Amino acid sequence: MDFSDEKSMIAQRFRGFLPVVIDVETGGFNSQTDAVLEIAATFLRMDDSGQLEPDDTVNYHVEPFEGANLEPAALEFTGIDPHNPLRQAQKEVTVMGELMKRIRQQVKANGCTRAVLVGHNAHFDLGFVLAAIERSNIKRNPFHPFSVMDTASLSGLAYGHTVLARACQLADIDFDNNEAHSAAYDALKTAELFCQIVNRWQQLGGWRWP
Repeated sequence: MDFSDEKSMIAQRFRGFLPVVIDVETGGFNSQTDAVLEIAATFLRMDDSGQLEPDDTVNYHVEPFEGANLEPAALEFTGIDPHNPLRQAQKEVTVMGELMKRIRQQVKANGCTRAVLVGHNAHFDLGFVLAAIERSNIKRNPFHPFSVMDTASLSGLAYGHTVLARACQLADIDFDNNEAHSAAYDALKTAELFCQIVNRWQQLGGWRWP
């Protein structure tokens, strides 16, 4: 794929950062002790008019790391059975190594200096991503260590609501509650929401090409 057009567009729009939409499904709320069970990343691209749109989504089912905590309430909420062999889950170190490599490739291809995580309540996802990177002993972390782009905050500004499903409805984005709490589905819907807000801001004259 030729990234020559997107290279300057995204790099200029986000001051050298490449937005990558991430969603994690976990075994609890504590990133240091609780398992990552699913992780998905939706990459973004820009067309020639500067309109941002979702591109590819990659999704992984993850084996709980050794000694990981699994909260029953969290598993009930997500509907994930960590021990179901049909999940075809991979070890966390394998998943994180492959995913970070793909993100680094995207960063380079788009002429950016590093990735910035886009998420719905993004610091939650970033915390789990950084903890998994540390456990996996990955030295080349493409993500900014603390900056994020949070669609919960952005949709609160744009649509007056911070819950993903409701924000999508207010933005006229289809949202199926039966598909929610799948990392791939939530990452894609978060990406659609983020793109719509960014594009609408451009249409309103809030940002123009240099």
